[in-house]
Amino acid sequence: MTISVARRWAMLAAGTTAQAASAAMVTAPSFLIPELHRPVGEGGHGMSLAEAGLVAAAATAGLMCTLVLWGVVVDRRGERFALLTGLAITAGGGAVATLMGEPWPMAAALCVAGVGAAATNSASGRVVVGWFPPEQRGLAMGIRQTGQPLGVGLAAATVAVVAHHAGIGPALWVPTIAAALSAVLVALVVVDPPRPDRAAAAEVTNPYRADAFLARVHGASVLLVVPQFLVWTFGLTWLVEDLGWSPGVAGGVVAGTQVAGAAARVGAGWASDRVGSRMRPMRSVAVLAAATMALLGAAALAADGSGPVTAAAVVLLVVASAVTVADNGLAFTAVAERAGPFWSGRALGLQNTAQHLAAVAVPPLAGLAITAGSYGATFALAALFPLVAVSVVPVHGERRVG
Repeated sequence: MTISVARRWAMLAAGTTAQAASAAMVTAPSFLIPELHRPVGEGGHGMSLAEAGLVAAAATAGLMCTLVLWGVVVDRRGERFALLTGLAITAGGGAVATLMGEPWPMAAALCVAGVGAAATNSASGRVVVGWFPPEQRGLAMGIRQTGQPLGVGLAAATVAVVAHHAGIGPALWVPTIAAALSAVLVALVVVDPPRPDRAAAAEVTNPYRADAFLARVHGASVLLVVPQFLVWTFGLTWLVEDLGWSPGVAGGVVAGTQVAGAAARVGAGWASDRVGSRMRPMRSVAVLAAATMALLGAAALAADGSGPVTAAAVVLLVVASAVTVADNGLAFTAVAERAGPFWSGRALGLQNTAQHLAAVAVPPLAGLAITAGSYGATFALAALFPLVAVSVVPVHGERRVG
């Protein structure tokens, strides 16, 4: 099947929008933490940070548990079917969550919304690899991966403010409406990419048996996702609780960090096309992430709410939010390319499952660490994870791009 260049980029835009809507739904609960943690007498729910972290992780838990299943759907039924079905479930679960008055029933509905959001992680990535040539995939996947920070930015800019002034239910309509609109766009634009004859699938070797390349990419991605979800989940809360910022201003800053993160993903993808490697740029990202988190931790420990040290800490939060997401597109592209057309859905599902196992654990465990120590100490501790990832990234096992 032949499509125009304009249609190819339109499908990339639709996939990016779908990913943004799903990311907004999955991360929106993180921006409800200030309201969940606020004392009951002040209009909040009086939850501990660890309890609020569990609610914040509910959608991520639903996503994590079904990523591989959605990968199987993508491999067998196609990308368009998976995207439309997943976005419909996301919007439905989000709509139910808006009606729940108590945190735990709301968390259950958000878990269902996360189940639907899992579809976009495998399907929209396969659309990119299926329709773009190898020498453009790094850039294209980098653009597609901007959907995640842009979705987080949408949630950061709106959810905390709306929840503070109108309540948690109205705040959750933001990602719910975004998911519904994305489903309409996908229906209008996306076409399944071509594949080899289905009979050839029986002859395809399991790529995980060939070597350890995919397993090492998964492992490195798990390590790199820890600082990413730490700054995403608690960056806004740190600005509000430790530095005394208003939710509106803090949300604006966190939204700005996501724009920086989107640019970092596009830049990393472009660089991987130029150097003919996905793994060498990914290893460089790991080095930068370790250094940035260590500096952020030190600055946060010394910040007093004003002055140059506090300003430096906020700048480092922005830098960390960008650096810690720059590897995602590189890993996704490498996994899809190595797995091939009949395994890419499952391989991307495993990639996402591994990452989100860590992502689900980060909010409650980080909440305990912050309670026992401080935000700064927890940020600094997270630097150890990308430091270990430097040696895990399989640079020498990579095949040259194209």
